[in-house]
Amino acid sequence: MTAQASSPAAVTSVFIRLKLSLLRNGLRQSGGRRAAYIASAVAVLLFAALQLIGLIALRGFAHGDSLVVLLVAVLGLGWAVMPLFFPGGDETLDPTRLVMLPLRPRPLVRALLAASLVGTGPLFTLCMLAGSVIAVAHGGAAFAVGVVGVVLALLLCATLARAVAAANVRLLTSRKGRDLAVLSGLVVAVGAQLVNFGAQRLGSSGLEQLDPAADVLRWVPPASAIGAVDAASDGSYGVAAAQLALTAAALVLLLRVWARHLTRLMTSPDGSTLQTDGRPARERTATGLARLLPAGRTGTTMERTLRYVWRDPKTKAAWVTSLAIGLIVPVFNAWQGTGSVYFACFAAGMLGIQMYNQFGQDTSAFWMVAMTISSTRDAYVELRARALALLLVTVPYATLVTVLTTAMLGDWRTLPEALGLSFALLGAMLATGAWTSARFPYSIPQEGHRNVAPGQVGLAWISIFGGMVGAALLCAPVIALMIWLNVSAGGDVWDWLLLPVGTVYGAGMTVLGLRLAAPQTARRLPEILTAVSKG
Repeated sequence: MTAQASSPAAVTSVFIRLKLSLLRNGLRQSGGRRAAYIASAVAVLLFAALQLIGLIALRGFAHGDSLVVLLVAVLGLGWAVMPLFFPGGDETLDPTRLVMLPLRPRPLVRALLAASLVGTGPLFTLCMLAGSVIAVAHGGAAFAVGVVGVVLALLLCATLARAVAAANVRLLTSRKGRDLAVLSGLVVAVGAQLVNFGAQRLGSSGLEQLDPAADVLRWVPPASAIGAVDAASDGSYGVAAAQLALTAAALVLLLRVWARHLTRLMTSPDGSTLQTDGRPARERTATGLARLLPAGRTGTTMERTLRYVWRDPKTKAAWVTSLAIGLIVPVFNAWQGTGSVYFACFAAGMLGIQMYNQFGQDTSAFWMVAMTISSTRDAYVELRARALALLLVTVPYATLVTVLTTAMLGDWRTLPEALGLSFALLGAMLATGAWTSARFPYSIPQEGHRNVAPGQVGLAWISIFGGMVGAALLCAPVIALMIWLNVSAGGDVWDWLLLPVGTVYGAGMTVLGLRLAAPQTARRLPEILTAVSKG
């Protein structure tokens, strides 16, 4: 590399072109990926435009400055956690790919920072920051401070994401590190409920409730940059200068931290280059839960299913999301005083979905299972063991959520009804899940965030939503009995009947579904193996 080519400006230009090339080449891989990227970019830009208009409309509203400060603080938090949840979203986030290049840390930091400002994410952030400045700025001095504040805040957000990625790159590129992405479903579920709860509280009490939190966050970068604009609008130029200086100091500190981590990554060996001590690995024996499982094929299949839940990223992501939503929906509604004990059925329903597409979760490894199925009896034992593994988690979980929701609402009279209905729903979903797993299997790609292989979306819709509709219809007798007991038969006396009736009904539906699905599985093994191996 020549001296001219290795100058900081030339390196920065090369990295910007590299980022654009990565985006362009990624879009060339397939028409579906190109359409998805264009659709997502249009959606992001449309949302950014709407947010910009909304922030401009907020100008002049009382306590609007507090809302804007909190919004920018949440925006900075999003940039901080983005590399942890989506480590594969940007190929340039992994600096270890550049270790063989003769680059010094400072030019590399400048080049990577400039490259990180290319994309829809930085553009969305710029629109949010610009709208925030317009919402709170009054006077020429405030707008001048706002221009500086927007630049500092945007650079701070990008640097924060890079520093977090560099500090955790060894973890994020490992198998266990990639499993962090499963928390994204949990964060989205919790965040959506928190936003919903906060919006309801603000709608009833007003924006003044944000003032205490905003007074603190005004001094926390990057929100301090917007706080400086608000202070300049009030004529507090000393406070504005201090908040801008705090933002700039945070940016410089993050740049140094980032450069230090880059230097360590470029010069330190990773675990793949270190020699072991030569000692043999310890022999593994069955421990913990494996000792409590039944012997034979049933116990082996249950253990394999539970290991998939713990080790496979896609399966773990589905379980974490289901566990989170199954708890959040009833608990948050009960917390707000608008819920019902029957919302606890979300717990059984969300985990019951995990019974659908059982063989697709095995992907191409299903051929090893298929080799052991030679009769309807083998298929029945396989499906029964998978259902038992799911019940091992779902039954105590659904019970716990139902009891917790009941305690928060103080409606203990309806606890047997809610539990009975949850168990009936769970049994119906296990039955329909086993049957649709045999009739409508589909492949789950191992790479990327896609959960259905191309060309099998229709099968996924039929399997999941068709099965859920079938489960709802199967629960109709239990629902009818619950209504009849409450309306016609003096429900206060006979409510407890729903618990044993729902439990027995759910168990019967499960056994019936497994019996019907077993011959389908044994007869359609070649078709199932072909379908689940497409990804």
